[in-house]
Formats: sequence, C-alpha cells, structure tokens
Amino acid sequence: MISLQLNAWFDFSYRDFDAVRESMHSAISLNKAEVLDVVLDDFSEGYFSLSFENRRKLLITLAQVYDLNRAQVRDLIKQYLGLELPGGNASESSTVDEEAMLSCFYRVERNLRQVLKPAYEVLFERLNNRPGGLKFLSIFRADVLSILAEENIASLRALDSYLKEKLNTWLSPAALELHQITWDDPASLLEKIVAYEAVHPISNLLDLKRRLGVGRRCFGYLHPAIRGEPLIFIEVALLRNVAQTIQEVLWDTPPIPESEATCALFYSISSTQPGLAGINLGKFLIKRVIKLVKREMPHISTFATISPIPGYMQWLLSKLASQSILAEVENMSPSSSSGSVSTFRENILEPEEEKLLLSCSEESFPGKSGMDVMLKLLTSTKFEWISSPELLSALKPPLMRLCARYLLEEKKRGKALDSVANFHLQNGAMIERINWMADRSEKGLRQSGGIMVNYIYRVERIDECAHSYFSTGHIHASNDIRRYTLGV
Repeated sequence: MISLQLNAWFDFSYRDFDAVRESMHSAISLNKAEVLDVVLDDFSEGYFSLSFENRRKLLITLAQVYDLNRAQVRDLIKQYLGLELPGGNASESSTVDEEAMLSCFYRVERNLRQVLKPAYEVLFERLNNRPGGLKFLSIFRADVLSILAEENIASLRALDSYLKEKLNTWLSPAALELHQITWDDPASLLEKIVAYEAVHPISNLLDLKRRLGVGRRCFGYLHPAIRGEPLIFIEVALLRNVAQTIQEVLWDTPPIPESEATCALFYSISSTQPGLAGINLGKFLIKRVIKLVKREMPHISTFATISPIPGYMQWLLSKLASQSILAEVENMSPSSSSGSVSTFRENILEPEEEKLLLSCSEESFPGKSGMDVMLKLLTSTKFEWISSPELLSALKPPLMRLCARYLLEEKKRGKALDSVANFHLQNGAMIERINWMADRSEKGLRQSGGIMVNYIYRVERIDECAHSYFSTGHIHASNDIRRYTLGV
C-alpha cells in the first residue's frame, strides 16, 4: 500500500511537471491573443508549484529545446557569404543590378537577425507585458543563478545572459521612479526595508524610525510593474564631517540640525531582488540621489560612503595560510630545491611588525612566525585580540597596510578584487580613507578585521574617474591611502 501511494505521488509530480512544461510550450508557440493571458497565468502558477529540482529540469529544457536554430543560422551565413558585394563608387548613383544585390543583403541580414533570437525570447517578452511578469522574471532568473552557482551549463548560461540583457533594457533609468522612503509610507513597504537591509540590520521599529527621521534619508528605486517594493534602496546620513566609524552613524544619539550638515554619507545600499544581480541599478541611484540632495540642500558639499570591505579577510587569511606553508617548506627543503619555493614566497610583514607580533603574543598565541601568529589571532572565533590593547597595537600597522594593498592593487580581470570597491569605483568614486576599528560587530570583524573605507564622490570628477577605471582599471585614491602601499 505504501509503495502504491508513493508511486501515485511520483506520478502526480511527474504529470504536474509535464503540465507546466506544456503550458510553457503553449506560452511560446501560441499566437492567439485571446488565450495567451490564460496560458501565461497557468505557466507562472505552475512554475511556482514545482519543487526546485523540477524547476531546474524545466529551466534546462527551456535553455536547450528553445535555443536558437543553429542549422538555420549556418544556412543563412552560407547564403550571406555567397552573395557578391556591390561594386562601384559610393558617390555615384547605384545601378539597378547593385540595388538588387543590396536587396539580397538586406533580406538575408533581416532573416539572420530573426534566427539569432532564441525562441525563449518570446516567453520573456510576453511575461514582461503581463501584470506581475517582471517580478516573476526576477524570481525566474534568481533560480537560474542558483543552478549556475552549482554547475556550469553552457545553454543555461546563454539563457541567463539573454535574460539579463532584457532586464537591463526594461529597468532603464527612464522606467524607474526615485522615491524618498519615509515613516509615512505604507507599513508593507517599511517591512520590506527591514527585511531587505543587507549591510546593517535594522534592530527594531525605533531603529527604523531613526533611519527615516531628522538627519537621515532613505531613497529607493520603484518600478511601476513591481508596486510597493523598492528594487534597491540607499540610506543616507547628514553629518558635519565624513564619519570614520559606523557606530557614529548607527548609535542612538541625537542627530545634528540638518542646516549644519556639510556631508551626505551613504552608509548602506541594499538590493531587494537576487534575480537582478549584475544589473547596476546602484550606479543610477547614487547619481540621482546626489543630484537631488544638492538641489534640496545646497550647503551639502561632500558626498561620501562608509563602506564594508567584504573580501578583505578572506583574501588575507588565504595569503597568510599559503605563505606560512611556503615558509615551512622552504625551511625544510634542501637548498637545491628551495629556489622554486622562494619564487612564490613573499614577505607579508615588515620586520618591525613581525617582531612586535611575536613579542606580544608569545604567551596566549605562540607561533613560529609573525604570519603564524597573525593567522591564529584572526581565525579565532572569539576575537580575543580586540580586547587586548597590546594585540590591537601590534595588528593595526599590518592590517591597515595590507588593507590598502588589497583595495588598490589586488585585481581580478583588471578591476578591483573587492566587490564593494569595484561597485563604487565603476560608479565614479575614489578611495579616500581606511578607518581602524570602524565596525566592531561580529560581521565587521569577520569580513575585514573591523576596518571600513570611505569612498568619495567628487561631483565634478565622477564621470572622469568612472571612465578611467572602466577603460584602464586605474583606481583613483587619496595620497593618504597610497602612502600605505609606498611604505611612507
């Protein structure tokens, strides 16, 4: 009996998957406008009823079965290559023969453009034109990205790239509304701000009210197709000076009068839709917020951030671990084979830093080298080092120096390795200052040893900085930051 019940359950699930797949096929292939709405509703409702594994099967089916027809593409390319290019001088009137040849080119080119569109484009377009369709497509893409994070399926990656291009077009700045979020907004919208805040969690209603009150601003991008839900939002503090710690911004102290503020500090940017990853809505949001604040408060002259450095500790711990191993191998290896090891060896710590770390940790965190000690301290889950003035003093010079190196010199494909750095730099910011013990939360210590960074948006140089970073990877930074890497 149990076996029969299980078989019946699996049969039902299989039929359910087949039904959704059939509705997807109909949504792509049908041309009857009067039934399309029903079919699209059936497909979207059916999609949400599927298990994630069945969604995965459906998405791979869509990517592979409804891809472009490459046989047609090849035939048209052969036709195109077989056409004879029109001759003659372009300044002279075209002959009848030349016009006929050009007509052949135009026809084949038009057909090529058509067959280079995958069949699933029809599904995306039709869904986008339906109420709730854009929200559905963002969830749809989030599922695609989840699958791609686990396995690299070429056809699914091509589908993702195509859908991302479509979303980029549909979410152009012209289609987005900049909305200042206030305490008077509907509770449903405020609940989403609390739920989606990704950088500095909102602890309670008083915390939320403070972030939306005097001396603070919160702006979000809304889209008419996704009502009551910001796609991305940014929190701003109005201050006299650029804050050096996040505690200055988040602590429950009375804000200054807004008329005395000279700095608009961006302290949190949160995206609410995982399916919109890689679509840089923040770039447009920051520029529009700067423009709006300047217009409403001319006395604000500085636009800056206090930002996390989420990749710093991961990079540093990996570097310390690998260098510690290489140091051990070099000490154990015969001199004849140590040359290959020394090629990859690097002196991460300065002599004074090494000496200080070894001397102040010999009892509580003994190690063979300064790197070994540093690795033990930074991987300790209890973060004992932040309560020891001696250890803090010993760790500050190397951590600050290596952080500057990480932000300025460590790159991936020619751009900043750190994701937040890359975001602000490509939007036209420059690195102004790194701040010691700026975030003492567990998350801040785990991500960056408590260090945070100020990026500055100099209004008159935003486009210049963005262009040079985009074209050459050049990172604009203050002299104070560069002194760390120059050893001055």
